This record gives sequence, C-alpha cells and structure tokens, in this order.
Amino acid sequence: MRTIVEGGTIVNEGRTFDGTIVIEDGKITQIIQGNINPEVSLDEVIDASGCFVLPGIIDDHVHFREPGLTEKADIDTESRAAAAGGVTTYFDMPNTVPQTTTLEALEGKFALAAKKSHVNYGFFFGATNDNIALFGLLDPHRIPGIKLFMGSSTGNMLVDRRESLEQLFSSAKLPIMAHCEDTAIINRNMAEAKAKYGEDPKVIHHPEIRSEEACYESTRLAVELATKHHARLHIAHLTTAKELDLIPANGSSHFSDITAEVTPSHLYFCDRDYASLDTRIKCNPSIKTERDREALQRALTDGRIAVIGTDHAPHLLSQKEGGCAKAVSGMPMIQFSLVTMLELVDNGILTLERLVELMCHNPASLFEIRHRGFIREGYQADLVLVRPNTAWVCTKHVIQSKCGWSPMEGHMFLWRVERTLCNGHTVYADGEVDTDYIGQPVVFR
Repeated sequence: MRTIVEGGTIVNEGRTFDGTIVIEDGKITQIIQGNINPEVSLDEVIDASGCFVLPGIIDDHVHFREPGLTEKADIDTESRAAAAGGVTTYFDMPNTVPQTTTLEALEGKFALAAKKSHVNYGFFFGATNDNIALFGLLDPHRIPGIKLFMGSSTGNMLVDRRESLEQLFSSAKLPIMAHCEDTAIINRNMAEAKAKYGEDPKVIHHPEIRSEEACYESTRLAVELATKHHARLHIAHLTTAKELDLIPANGSSHFSDITAEVTPSHLYFCDRDYASLDTRIKCNPSIKTERDREALQRALTDGRIAVIGTDHAPHLLSQKEGGCAKAVSGMPMIQFSLVTMLELVDNGILTLERLVELMCHNPASLFEIRHRGFIREGYQADLVLVRPNTAWVCTKHVIQSKCGWSPMEGHMFLWRVERTLCNGHTVYADGEVDTDYIGQPVVFR
C-alpha cells in the first residue's frame, strides 16, 4: 500500500520545510520538498494542509498499570490516549502487580501489549536489591533499560542498600533510568509535617516533604555512582534548579553518560497551582517552586535536559482524595503532553525544532531505537499532524484514559492533534482511535 502525506510543513532534524512524505508498507520511502508527481499511483492521500508534520512522539516514561492495577488504567485505554496525543511509542515502567522484576513478568507484559497496545511499546525491567543477577539474561534488543527506584516506592522496588547500588551500577550494561528521592529525608520531613499540621497535611506541603534536599541528595548519589562505574544514567523527572547543577550539557547528536528527563507537568505547573488543582497535581517528585520551573524551562535549550517524558500515572479520582499522607501521587498526561509543550513553544520557551528533538529525536538516539524518532527514508512511518491556531477546550468527553480525568480539564489549547500515524497506519483521526490496530514492539540497538 502506498500513502502520501502532502501539503504540510515537515519539522525534522532542525529543518522546517513544506514537503511530501511517501509511505509504503508502513515505512517512509521518500521525502520530497514540494508535491509528488500527480501521475504516481497512490492508495491513500492524506491532506496535511495547514498542519505541521512531526515524527511520532516517543514517551520514555509511562505507567499503564497493567497487569494488576487495571481499575486505574490498562494498556488498551492508555495506548488510546497515547494515539490521541500524537504519541506513537511508549516505554512502560515496572511497578505493576506483579512487578516487572522477573523474566516471566516481562514476557507477560509483552504478551499483553501484543494483543492490546494501539501504538508501539517497550518495557523497562525493574531493579531490586536481589535481582541484579538477571540483568545478564535480558535481551538488549528488546528493552530500553533498567528502572531503579532510589527513592520511596512500594514493595521490593526500593533499592536502598549501598552494596546493591554499587553492584547494580557496576554490572548494568543497559541504561539505568533512576527515580531519585532520598527516603530518609522524606520520612523525616513527613514526621515533622504531621507533628505541625496533623496526620494528613494539606497538599500545599507536598513540596516541603518531597523536598529539594530529598531530590538533590539522591540525584547526587546516582551521579556519583554512575561516574565511578562508568554507567549510563538517565535521571527521571528532574524537578529542581539545584539538581540541574549535577547534569552536564548534552549535544543534539551525542550524549554523555549522564542525561536527564523532565515532564510537561513540572514544566507547566508550580507550587502556586496547588491552590486551584489540589491533589490533581500531586506527584512524586513533587511540583516545586516557580523558580524551579523557570530553571527547568531554561534547561530545555541549554542541553541539560535531553528528553521530555510524561511519567503518565493514572489514578481514580477517589484515590486522590486527602492530603500529603492519604492522596496517592501521579496524574494522567500522555494525551495532552504534546499540546502542552506546543503551548510552551507559543510562549517562546523553546522552538518547535527543539521540541521535536526533545520528544522524538533524543529519545530515539538516547535509547538507540531502531528506525524510529526521525522522518527518514527507510524508517517506520510514525508521524503526527498538529494544527496551530485551533482553539479547543479539554473536557471529560475527549479524555481517553480510563481514569476519566485530567489536570488539564477546562484548559483551552491553541494546537490540536489532527492525525497520528503508527507504522504508516492512521491510528487516530477526527477524534477517533482505531482500536483494531495493534502497534509493534520497539527494537533497540
């Protein structure tokens, strides 16, 4: 089958130009400046007039909750949300039930996605204090890396023994994505907050408990260990200006051994927003000060932030009731990550070309994804068409996530995702997701 996407403005590898993309059997076969010869036989013509055509978004950090926590979300519903948001590839985290800390659990997730995921998928393997011997059995072509919780987490996924950390950083051949918060500091802060404010302090105190110090000390330790053992370290969801001092600047085509991710939530919200959004924006690490947000925004263009990932983490609204102690942490963002970042483009925080680097090119390069993340001949035709100057309001009826809410409800966006193509197939258009389509497992290295 031969398809063309014509009439749009292509944004790819630092260039913005009017062009046509030819797709055959799910792959890009030609990129033409201008329009294609009208005599060429075609099966489908996609009119992208008035739209920018970007590579499909790669979200390196999601929690789709399946298996075991499917009252909140599942692979079917959250991959629908991904498609509606222009995300064509995601990497799911291991803190599910059961946790993805055994080879059997990993295979179980692949089997589920092969039946239910409407976009492309990959799965991180979770580190524990006791499973480091399994790292050598992992297929580096099938998974993006190892997920390490160096902060407060559930069950056995908190790796807190120094001996285990030394062994992990010295033995891991794959990238280590680390959630960095110091548990002892958090526990101390929580005890102090409860003594001062009661057993369930209001959410405005969340950044005091999940504090700058807790983040910085854990990130500092992770960087120290990675440097000592020459490990490949990717810091998840950076939240503070102080932590940025630990991160080297990375170029667009070459990454150092230490890189960092930031979420749209930490780039968009700050602690003043707790007053209106309450626990809807309660997440770990916490959303912090306006000064921290501004520092993270500046780091988007100076090379210290390499990747935008959502940390998409759905919960039922009933589970978000309470304050710092009772309300669960996490929010759904994958459907609205691209349009939120495009708002930052409109605000002059970054260019559209840089957005494409952070959300498409860099995740592909950093994790060594084969044939995705760029608009190149021979690459999979993962594309998203976005239309500017098209006002719409986020309401409940547009939300694809199973939890049925978003911190962006009531917000007016000025960009709209018009169409998402996954492996050349239109998986989202006209407000509808093709739920019959199943994406592909991502291949690495």
